[in-house]
Amino acid sequence: MLADLFVRLVGTNPVVQGLAGGIVIALMNLLGASLVVVWTDPTERALDTALGFAAGIMLAASFTSLILPGIEAGGVIPVLVGFALGVVLLDRADVWVPHVHVLVTGRTRPDSPDPHPRAASVVLFIVAITLHNMPEGLAVGVSFGSGNLGNALALMLAIGIQNIPEGLAVSVAAINAGFDRTFYATLTGVRSGLVEIPLAVFGAYAVQVAGPVLPYAMGFAAGGMLFVISDEIVPETHSRGHERVATLGTMLGVVVMLYLDVTLG
Repeated sequence: MLADLFVRLVGTNPVVQGLAGGIVIALMNLLGASLVVVWTDPTERALDTALGFAAGIMLAASFTSLILPGIEAGGVIPVLVGFALGVVLLDRADVWVPHVHVLVTGRTRPDSPDPHPRAASVVLFIVAITLHNMPEGLAVGVSFGSGNLGNALALMLAIGIQNIPEGLAVSVAAINAGFDRTFYATLTGVRSGLVEIPLAVFGAYAVQVAGPVLPYAMGFAAGGMLFVISDEIVPETHSRGHERVATLGTMLGVVVMLYLDVTLG
């Protein structure tokens, strides 16, 4: 059983488990980022499908592993308060960091200013992806801190799986901006996952030292994840004529997350 194996390898300390969970999802981001070395020319259609799949996993995970357990732990009001705070933070982040949406094409979205030089665009993109990785790492840490190991493992695997296409997309964006395939592109993808490790540890530690914060933290992470889906992933995957395959990818992602939640939760 996966839970027993995880405990034997990591132990029972929720903070250490959160650290391990953060490392796992960061490594899966690295895997996705490294795919550009062997998958040299992924099509926009394939990337839109993969990102749709990632969105489906995040969508289902927000409810099955964060919102509903948060309500069970502390009631609906704390979860809604945390949810609102997560949405506000990500919304403000989009104001603080100009829209540089280059997940697939390397080009900015029409509502974005045209940043020059090229490096400035990539730096802004890296900062934006960093902000959007934050709720994922926090969600994993909070889930381990809650004490429900099965639920935490399901969420860890789900976010790790969706990190693969996300890491690939980040690296493709760096390549399309003119950076070297085997160094800068992979480094960009690796960096986007590194923020998840300290936040996973922080999330697990926070709910350990302040138990009442758990439902707020779960709502906060869910709000951030759902904001990213609606504001970033769905518009990107529906902007190049691949709406149908992106939607089917989303449906498949929901199915995968529901299966993980039932079998591991």
